[in-house]
Amino acid sequence: MSSADTPKTAKSVFIKTYGCQMNVYDSERMRDVLRPLGYAPVDSPETADLVVLNTCHIREKATEKVYSELGQLKRMKEESGGKMTIAVAGCVAQAEGEEIMRRQPAVDLVLGPQAYHKLPEMIARASRAVGDRLETEFDTLEKFDALPKTREADGPTAFLSVQEGCDKFCTFCVVPYTRGAELSRPVDDITLEARALAAQGVREISLLGQNVNAFHGASPALTNESDWTLGQLVRHLAKIGGIERIRYTTSHPRDMDNDLIAAHGDTPQMQPFLHLPVQSGSDRILKAMNRGHTADEYREIIRKVRESQPDIAMASDFIVGFPGESDEDFEATMQLVRDVNYAIAYSFKYSPRPGTPAAEMFGQVPEEVKDARLQALQKLLREQQIAFNESKIGHTVAVLVTGRGRLEGQAHGRSPWMQAVHFNGPAELTGEIVDVKITGASLNSLSGELVRAREVAL
Repeated sequence: MSSADTPKTAKSVFIKTYGCQMNVYDSERMRDVLRPLGYAPVDSPETADLVVLNTCHIREKATEKVYSELGQLKRMKEESGGKMTIAVAGCVAQAEGEEIMRRQPAVDLVLGPQAYHKLPEMIARASRAVGDRLETEFDTLEKFDALPKTREADGPTAFLSVQEGCDKFCTFCVVPYTRGAELSRPVDDITLEARALAAQGVREISLLGQNVNAFHGASPALTNESDWTLGQLVRHLAKIGGIERIRYTTSHPRDMDNDLIAAHGDTPQMQPFLHLPVQSGSDRILKAMNRGHTADEYREIIRKVRESQPDIAMASDFIVGFPGESDEDFEATMQLVRDVNYAIAYSFKYSPRPGTPAAEMFGQVPEEVKDARLQALQKLLREQQIAFNESKIGHTVAVLVTGRGRLEGQAHGRSPWMQAVHFNGPAELTGEIVDVKITGASLNSLSGELVRAREVAL
């Protein structure tokens, strides 16, 4: 709904999203559950009736950033005469809920990632000054059941949540404590949502989950089987008219079964991109992290994936400076990177998370050592990323156009391997898949020349 179409009586909501793609999806669904209450999204918090901070607990100093933001919102609330409602959602809310309410009285509502479907009810309670203002209990199934079955699409790409929670309990990670146990959505609900997105012009869906390839969703209306794997789900969604591209994130090596690997080769809609976090190349550190696989087992998965889809681009996550990491352990990580050769990767220094086993481990690595290792790893990863991007120069690539670029007359899109692609083209191409001849490459994007729009049977 455009601002011109928004009723004058409508209330406004501003949602600030931190962190992962699951949070991006959750923010979209918050807008969906608020829409029937007359809340229209706005681009800044200053004039909003409701401000939601959808928080992430993964990155370092996440909690401090939230309190800093809340301090600014408190001032805005005072300037509005107390009319602004402030809500804190997401993983920091789950982990720090009681403390948030104690430290920042300006906050009206706190809700964990499994409770945002209750946001309308909580707003109503707050407006009547009755009931609880804190909702951080785990009930993912209730959340999935309460979601609207359809939603408004925002462009030709969309996230689609299929799984939540984590049972892996990596020793550095807070997700099992903030998102709860692994739970999959029913296939029928996912299919209904995907069909509705396709009907609105969505061409690419990204299936989301904390451990998305742990998906085992029930499908009583579609099959007699008790549940489906992610590979089966992908093949099923690929049959929906209009869905031309399918991706999934984030996956875990322990759940990369052979059927899912085969789907990369036998399902044309499955894009040649796989984000498979490994975190370390050292078996000793992987064991201390409770990852449940070795470096060579990870290498074998990559070998199978590339055998199924030779054109695939590999992505991963790395942590340097985990407690007890020696120079030899770090060199094992560097060797794994050399062996795999990544198209893109995300790397971070280890930072302790309160309540996680790794925070109490002996052998915490000095910051200066972590800094040096991170710089060395990122240098190697940048070299691989640039080389991968430059390998596309001279090739004609199918690009899904997602909107306008920053320059006059420029269009923006995504390649099958997830790179941003810029080229000159009309605005009418948004939502189309076009052929672009790549003429240039940088660390983060490709540039090229429009060859032609592709004929795609819908």
